[in-house]
Amino acid sequence: MCKVKRKWLSVIAALVIGASISAGGGATAMAKEKHKDIVNVSHRGASGHAPEHTIKAYKMGEKMHGDYIEIDLQMTKDGKLIAMHDEKVDRTTNGTGLVKDYTLEEIKQLDAGSWFNEAYPEYAKPKYEGLKVPTLEEVFKKFGKNKRYYIETKSPEVYPGMEKELLRLVNKYDINKKTLLVQSFSSLSLKTMHELDPSINLVQLLSYKSNAVITDAEIAAIKEYAIGVGPNHTYLNKEYVQKVVNSGLEIHPYTVNEKERMNQLIDWGVTGMFTNFPDRLHEVKKGK
Repeated sequence: MCKVKRKWLSVIAALVIGASISAGGGATAMAKEKHKDIVNVSHRGASGHAPEHTIKAYKMGEKMHGDYIEIDLQMTKDGKLIAMHDEKVDRTTNGTGLVKDYTLEEIKQLDAGSWFNEAYPEYAKPKYEGLKVPTLEEVFKKFGKNKRYYIETKSPEVYPGMEKELLRLVNKYDINKKTLLVQSFSSLSLKTMHELDPSINLVQLLSYKSNAVITDAEIAAIKEYAIGVGPNHTYLNKEYVQKVVNSGLEIHPYTVNEKERMNQLIDWGVTGMFTNFPDRLHEVKKGK
């Protein structure tokens, strides 16, 4: 029998076997294969388990198999980049007012952990009391140059020069730019990053308040500077996800905390997602 014919027969046999086992145990194996490449982003660290944007939360995300530490950036009065989601310190510390009105020394006096114990008693731990707000520099020092960082420039219009300072620290600590991702809702901020250093991979954040739709023109515009999009998952649909993926863009929806929704989004074709519970997404990726 000629080699070509033998090759085709073996291919057909493999397909037949594949089809026959897909109804049984093989389905689990195939599901695992499909799930394994999904990027697991620890949203503000493992923020479902520990106070968001603290070293404890970032460490926990690492232990729970998160692929990326996600860091939101704000900037202090004296120009230091800190890890915090809100422009105000009120929600996640015992302070009040705007980050931009605080010096770093003043920020460091705040308790960034006790609020979590009060808000989520089922996850409360005494060791969370008195946790400090970390600077981006401290996070880089703690986790090193080869950790995968997913960094958001928050409210860049409030903090002129934020992108330049971010890049300075990335270069100072020799952060691996091949795995670094920088995201923002501000296309202007991302374009600024792109001009400063075109080698950095960027993700355009998007927010939808009803059924998500993205046009070919929007995709083309985003592809000029970014490698992916990060929409809120709530209003996504299969058509949207597949359109984005087929265009060649990555898609990392936020913030997905329920296993059923994780599985649905993976079935639709997302390439990653943000979650407060990276341990849950890890289990989903394992087929559990």
